[in-house]
Amino acid sequence: MAEVGQVINNKYEILKLVGKGGMSRVYLAMDMNIHKPWAVKEIDKTVTDKNNEVIIQSAIAEANLIKELDHNAIVRIVDIIDEPDKIFIIEDFIDGETLNSIVLREGAQPQEKVIEWAIQICSALEYLHTRKPPIIYRDMKPANVMLKPEGNVKIIDFGIAREYKEQNTEDTKCLGTKGYAAPEQFGGKGQTDARTDVYCLGVTLYYLVTGKNPSEPPYEIYPIRHWNPRLSSGLEAIILKCTRPNPNDRFQSCAELNYALQHYEEYTAQYRVKQLKKIWKFGAMVIATILMIVAGCFGLGMRSKKINSDFTLNINQAVRATDDKEKMYYYEKAISIKPGDVTPYLGIVEMLKQDDMVFDVEEETQLKRLITPNLEVLKRNPDYSQLAFEIGKLYWYYFTYGTENGADNTMTRRGVAVEWFNDAVAYGRVNDDYYRMADVYRQIGQFMSTIDMKIREGSDGGAYREYWNCLREMVSSINDTDPEVVILEIYNQVIDAITGRVKGFRNDGISYSEITSLLDKVVVGLNKCRPIAERNMEMKEEILNKVDDARVAIDRDYDKGGTKAE
Repeated sequence: MAEVGQVINNKYEILKLVGKGGMSRVYLAMDMNIHKPWAVKEIDKTVTDKNNEVIIQSAIAEANLIKELDHNAIVRIVDIIDEPDKIFIIEDFIDGETLNSIVLREGAQPQEKVIEWAIQICSALEYLHTRKPPIIYRDMKPANVMLKPEGNVKIIDFGIAREYKEQNTEDTKCLGTKGYAAPEQFGGKGQTDARTDVYCLGVTLYYLVTGKNPSEPPYEIYPIRHWNPRLSSGLEAIILKCTRPNPNDRFQSCAELNYALQHYEEYTAQYRVKQLKKIWKFGAMVIATILMIVAGCFGLGMRSKKINSDFTLNINQAVRATDDKEKMYYYEKAISIKPGDVTPYLGIVEMLKQDDMVFDVEEETQLKRLITPNLEVLKRNPDYSQLAFEIGKLYWYYFTYGTENGADNTMTRRGVAVEWFNDAVAYGRVNDDYYRMADVYRQIGQFMSTIDMKIREGSDGGAYREYWNCLREMVSSINDTDPEVVILEIYNQVIDAITGRVKGFRNDGISYSEITSLLDKVVVGLNKCRPIAERNMEMKEEILNKVDDARVAIDRDYDKGGTKAE
C-alpha cells in the first residue's frame, strides 16, 4: 500500500488516499515535474483471490484501451508503471463526485438534468462504438460516471471494456454489475455489442430518475411513472425500450438513443400516433389522407410564409434591442420558430462576447440550454460549421471557468473549445473562409493537450513543426477589426510558446531567423496595439515584460544547438 509522501517512479508524489476496493486503491498524486495533479490507481498483485488474475489483466487491458482514446467525456490514462508486486496506473484526476453518490445523498434527480447527462454519455459511448475495432464499455452504471463542477460528466473505470470481435459468437468472460448488466453479459446469449451499452445506460437512467437501485429489491425495472407519475411518459418509453431483454428490440445504437433523448416529448407523441394508426380502418385512413393533402397544399404555403415572417421579425427585434435580456428574449423566440437556423445562435454568441468581454459559467449554461436540444438538427444545416467555429472562439478567448483566485484556466478553455473546432472542421467546407482557421485552432489545442505525454513517451519529435506553422498562421490572421482581447491572447500565446517550447522548435528545424522574425513581428504588433479597456492595458504590459525572457530562451537554446548562425 502506497503511503502519503511516497514518490512513485521518481515522479508522482502521493498526496492522499481518495478511494479503495478489494485489491485496488486510488490516490491523489502530484506530478513533481510539471506540478499537475493525477489520480494513481494501485492494483495489488500479491492478494490471494480467485479473481486476482482477471482483475490484474482487466486493469492492464483498461489502461491500454484508454491510452488510445481522446474524448472529453472519457478519462485519460497517461502512464502505466508495472512493478513486481503492484501496478500503478496514472490517469486524469477528476474533481467531482459519482452520480451514484449524488443519488445516495439527494435521492432521485430531476429528469431534465438526467437527460442532459445521458446525452453526454451517449456521445462518449458512440465514440467508443465507432472505433476500429469498436469498444464495448459493458459496465455503465452511476458509480462509473463522475459529475464535474461545471456540469459535464466523465466516464471512468474501463476495467471490463472489450474490443468487439466480428468472428466471436459470445464473450469469453461473463462480467458486469448485477442489476445493470444486460442479459447477454451472462453468457450463452450472444456476444456483447453496442446494444449492451444501450441496456446498461437505460438501467442507469432508471436509477437516476427514480432513485430505485435495480441491484436491490424488487430487482425489476418498473415503468418510471410507477414510482413518480410526474415523470415524462416519453422518457419512460425510452428507458423501457433500452432495457428490452432482446437486443433487437432496443435502440440499435447510442446515436439513435441520443436522438430519442433529445426529442423525448415527441417520442411519446410518435408512439401514440403509431398506436392510433393501427386502430384506424384502411378506408378511413385513405380518405383522411386525401383530404389532408388537398387542404394542406394551401395551408403549408401560408404556414411557411408566416413562420419565415415571424422568424425575421424576432431577429430584427433582437438586433435593434439595446438590453441583453431583451435581445435574448427575441433570439429565444426565433429559435423556438426555427431551431435549426444558426442565425439566432450566432447573434447570442456575439452578444455574449460584447457584453462584458467574458463568458462565465452561468452564460455557458444558458447557451447550452438552447443549443443542446437542437444540436442534431443544427448539424444538418450547412452553416452549422460557422456556428461551431464561433462557439469555439467564445470558449478559447472568453471562458472564465476555473479562474477563481487568479488561477490560469488556459487548458480548460482550449480543451472545451477544441470539441467545437472539431465540429467546424468535420461539418465545414474546405473553401469556407473560416475552415482553415478552425483547423489551426484545433491543431494548437490538440498539441497543448498531448505534448507533455508525448515528451514523457519520447514521441514528440515532429510535433513542433506543425505547431509552429499554426502559430504563424494565427499571427498572420490578425486584423484591425479583431477585439483587443483576441489580438493580445494570440501575441501572448506566441511568446509563451517561444519561451517554453524553443528547444522543440529548434529540434524540428525551425531556424534562428524564423523564430526571431516571428517574435519581432509580435513585438511590433504589440506596440501598435492601443487597448482601451484597463485590464487589456495591463495584459499588454504583462506580455511586453515577457519579451526579454523569450529572447534569452532563443539565444540560449540556439547557441547550444549550434544553429544560431545561418
